[in-house]
Amino acid sequence: MKRRTFLVAGLAGTGALLFGWSVLPPRQRLIGSALPEVPNGTLALNGYVAIAPDDTVTVFVPKAEMGQGVHTAIAMLLAEELDCAWSRVRVQHSPIDRIYANLAVARDAVPLHPDDDALLMRSVGWFSDKIMREVGGMITGGSTSVRDLWNPVRDAGALARATLVQEAARRWDVAPESCTVAEGVITSGQRAVRFGELVQGVTELEPASRYSRKAPEAYSIVGRATPRLESAEKSDGTATFGIDVRVDEMLYAAITMAPVIGASVRSVNTDAVTTLPGVTAVVPVRALNGCPEGVAVVADSWYRAQQCLPKLSVQWDEGPNASLSSDAITAQLRAQAAQPGGRSFRDTGNVDDALAVASQTVTATYDVPYLAHTTMEPPNCTVRFRVDRADVWVGTQVPTQARAAVAGILGIDESKVIMHVQLLGGGFGRRLDIDFIAQAAQIARAVPGRAVQLIWSRADDVQHDFYRPACASVMTAALDSSGALLAMRASSASQSIVGAYGARNGVAAAKFDLHKSTAEGMFDQPYAVPAFDVRHHVVQLPVPIGYWRAVGHSHQAFFLESFIDEIAHAAGHDAIHFRGRLLAHHARALRVLELAAERSQWSTTPAAAPDGARVARGVALHRSFGTIVAQVAEISLSPAREIRVHRVICVVDCGLAVNPDGVAQQMESGIVYGLSAALHGEITIANGRVSQRNYDTYKALRLHESPVVETHIVPSMEAPEGIGETGLPPIAPAVANALFALTGERVRQLPLRVSTGTGAE
Repeated sequence: MKRRTFLVAGLAGTGALLFGWSVLPPRQRLIGSALPEVPNGTLALNGYVAIAPDDTVTVFVPKAEMGQGVHTAIAMLLAEELDCAWSRVRVQHSPIDRIYANLAVARDAVPLHPDDDALLMRSVGWFSDKIMREVGGMITGGSTSVRDLWNPVRDAGALARATLVQEAARRWDVAPESCTVAEGVITSGQRAVRFGELVQGVTELEPASRYSRKAPEAYSIVGRATPRLESAEKSDGTATFGIDVRVDEMLYAAITMAPVIGASVRSVNTDAVTTLPGVTAVVPVRALNGCPEGVAVVADSWYRAQQCLPKLSVQWDEGPNASLSSDAITAQLRAQAAQPGGRSFRDTGNVDDALAVASQTVTATYDVPYLAHTTMEPPNCTVRFRVDRADVWVGTQVPTQARAAVAGILGIDESKVIMHVQLLGGGFGRRLDIDFIAQAAQIARAVPGRAVQLIWSRADDVQHDFYRPACASVMTAALDSSGALLAMRASSASQSIVGAYGARNGVAAAKFDLHKSTAEGMFDQPYAVPAFDVRHHVVQLPVPIGYWRAVGHSHQAFFLESFIDEIAHAAGHDAIHFRGRLLAHHARALRVLELAAERSQWSTTPAAAPDGARVARGVALHRSFGTIVAQVAEISLSPAREIRVHRVICVVDCGLAVNPDGVAQQMESGIVYGLSAALHGEITIANGRVSQRNYDTYKALRLHESPVVETHIVPSMEAPEGIGETGLPPIAPAVANALFALTGERVRQLPLRVSTGTGAE
């Protein structure tokens, strides 16, 4: 056969196979390579649920519980379809399996506008789901947990219910249609059987061939305010986080890491430490998965190990970044944002033509600093390595990736790494990285047979984080003679999170930077702008960056919503009225905005603060992770001209609120976390070093600073959308806009700082 004929035939065959693969639905997500391991007597019905003879229902959840309430929400979905007694429900983290791969997180990464052509969106989602089902990993992030499991978990509950009904009907020799289920009891006529009775002594049940989900109108668990399943344990101290893990003969490790970004170890005095009481080993730690070089001390207590670190007298080779500074970085980002070009994320209409005929133009430059995560629980990981097996106890958002990294470092097969995923004392994206896990694996390799728990100090955490990128944005708007918005241009500049994350974790494709995270929150909003040009410049800088709560939305919302306020003021329009005109075509977003105006009594003058200071309001609306949130902030200034946020009215449309209590909690959480960043958050760099070390210099919102938060959920029967991050983006611009209303001063940088002048207040 001629080479050309061979190639043509081969390509045609490949194309046919690819087409055939593309039209098939994504593979099922209910039953994995093996059912989850359960105690003797308990029966696993599929990959998500097991039932014990005492009627205990165990729900296997493949998402990390880090305070966002996802374990409860997922359990509610399954219990609803199973029709079990909620009081009998328990949650356990699932094993690692491909059926638990997060499909939604990849679908969300595609840089499409949410209001783009529905067929295009469905097609992209279809192919994305198929690919991720084959090669994806278990990920908790992007506010996708409920969205990702919305269908498979309901299917798992419905399938389990149908399987149990099928078994009861077989035993009674009746039609399954004659059976009803409620509170974990199946009845048919005068006969009744509990779920636990059906599984007693049974090792396997044939799955039902048919099942059906409930109509949302029939829900009795989903949609009702429900206490979190882990709340009692967290309140009485019995909950186990990664830092609480204790195993036999455990050792502890503390680590010192390069103080200058990109520095390396030149020399270390191990002799001064290895002979000290309780010290087991001094271990050099290589820069793997993004962690800096360092030296760890292993001892019989973490305190003893930590106290030994200064005695190592480590000398560092500071490398090329010893002169790096925040001022130089900010200047570079501003200069780059002002340049033409960059990657286009949205380009509708002709902005240049609109600017040429505009009656008025508005231009502003905004910027935000690097931010740390500062989770309540600092990074920690426990690893025990025994020849060809390892056990890992850790709170992580990416157990699949963590397992692979540990296996590679220890030189063993991934199947021999057993992941014991713990509760996380906060995540916010920090636990998407595995640097501290890679460190723990390296240290455990040096002391085989003993479990070693690595714990970072708070200073380690603040100074060696993967920070939210600093970013600058230059924005321009064109208005006609009536104050109507004709066009907008937004050009921003920052490092690429996807590029940085991929580089440190060996994902070469990330170098192409196709992810939308750099510009999300700007190009994908519901406002109708006749001509809109959104571009982003990726800037290469050595500062380690990573995913931070709400990712690009966390700063692009500040840019856009502050600038919209500027435009409204320049046009002489009320801030809500101006936004309403831009949302006239978008009923869902308009409803959220109007409800925020109503609940905040926007058209009235707010009452004075308790000390008599004048109070002003500011508004912001933002769509992120499928959810639309509007917030109105009421603020005043203290005598020392500090910003005080008294009240935040928050309206959220997240589709169906699976657990309304959980939604309200996450809105409050996002607002408080966002206010910490808006009023205090800032990582600064001098001489290549991070200046902040602890909560005294990297401040979190204190209790006395926290506002009253009123959350109003828009009723909906649509599929649920993201919640974990969506309360954060609007709060900074809402406060900044209130500050302008109060003082006449437009602050375009975070954290918000008020000048010493008297202003308009």
